[in-house]
Amino acid sequence: MKAFQDLISTDYGIMSLIGILMMVGGLAYAYVVLRRKMAETSDEPGK
Repeated sequence: MKAFQDLISTDYGIMSLIGILMMVGGLAYAYVVLRRKMAETSDEPGK
């Protein structure tokens, strides 16, 4: 419980939380973009 309190109440904890959220957001964005790219169909062979 002390670790969670440090995470949400200290300056370094809040910065860590922001970093974690940014990484998760970046992964979610990359997942969506890559899924769309993989789902695209190409009419030209070899592309």
